[in-house]
Amino acid sequence: MSDKDNALDVAVRQLDMVAEQINLDTAIHKRLRSPARCYIVACPVRMDDGSVEVFTGYRVHHNTSRGPAKGGIRYHPDVTLDETTALSMWMTWKCAVVDIPYGGAKGGVACNPKQMSRGELQHLTRRYTSELVNVFGPRTDIPAPDVYTNPQIMAWIMDTYSMSIGYAEPGVVTGKPIPVGGSLGRFGATSRGCAYAIYSLLEKLNRRVDDETVAIQGFGNVGYNAAEILHDDGGKVIAVSDSKAGVYNPKGLDPRLLAKYKAETGSVQGYPDGESITNEELLEIDCSILIPAALENVITSRNADRIKAEIIAEGANGPTSPDADEILYDRGKYHLPDVLANAGGVTVSYFEWVQGLERYFWTEEEVNSKLKGIMDRAFENVWHIYQTEKVNMRMASYMVAVKRVAEAMLLRGLYPQ
Repeated sequence: MSDKDNALDVAVRQLDMVAEQINLDTAIHKRLRSPARCYIVACPVRMDDGSVEVFTGYRVHHNTSRGPAKGGIRYHPDVTLDETTALSMWMTWKCAVVDIPYGGAKGGVACNPKQMSRGELQHLTRRYTSELVNVFGPRTDIPAPDVYTNPQIMAWIMDTYSMSIGYAEPGVVTGKPIPVGGSLGRFGATSRGCAYAIYSLLEKLNRRVDDETVAIQGFGNVGYNAAEILHDDGGKVIAVSDSKAGVYNPKGLDPRLLAKYKAETGSVQGYPDGESITNEELLEIDCSILIPAALENVITSRNADRIKAEIIAEGANGPTSPDADEILYDRGKYHLPDVLANAGGVTVSYFEWVQGLERYFWTEEEVNSKLKGIMDRAFENVWHIYQTEKVNMRMASYMVAVKRVAEAMLLRGLYPQ
């Protein structure tokens, strides 16, 4: 398979591979290859200069056999229907591998949020939400933050939906600010879940985090929080990059000082306490743990044979091509796939949803403890398949997830006939 294939090609190929591995029922396989439903909406927005721009928005439900549709919304110029569909499929597997009662969804708007004011982003968010107000709902479809969206945008989605139904409904969206029903521990949950998966693997290997060197591609919410958690737990973060450039220091970087520098300058580029490197060079840095936490398809057949890290933990969605998966496995790398490694975000989103429905909120310690329990169980299930079936960890994760989704579909049956 070519590394140039788009995200949906990759997602379907991955499903086909696991279907063959587990002898998946043919009818179930056919249904899972396609999304349950897709929405494409036009979002006209009055810009600050008085002009009207029309943005295209998407929302895709891949499968809802195990529960309501769940998945983030991203604002990015490259958002397409194919990408959104692929991401919704990956969300189905992610929810199933950690065994939370959701189906997979994803949404997005093709726009450049970096060139839009706060007011324009609010207008876009409210218009997008209003176009999908009959799709979203606490029992049907629960959005969350993703690339270039944040708690404030989630608050606007909640408010727009709530105004349409006449009362405040915190359960319609997760990743919200705390004052409007957000959960403690949600902001860094994806990163914390990734750290828990890494720690579970290190325990299997009889290794300690304070003996590890870490490189992180991407210094947004996931990358920064992963750097901070691993740094605080004794790991040495030696390389970090953002969309513009990277920085490398074999003696270690302080994530908080680096974040302060980025806040002041807009990038980690030029950070004085380190050597400048490219994003491509970061992936090939000599380290023990590599966390790709940026966008899709950055580890491919073109560079997989040069990855030096022994452990790759996917903070981003879909950063590794199927061909690269096989290369890394053949080279003996321990590869924690996105559906497992970054499932902490959707897990704590589930906690937030439960808290919102009950109007009863937990302490951060409770949230982190419950997250660790779920991530530890998910890792053990995947590790067992990885060991017994002699497949790579992505295949092991998919085998766990697809079996759970297929079982739900078979038990529910086909309606109408």
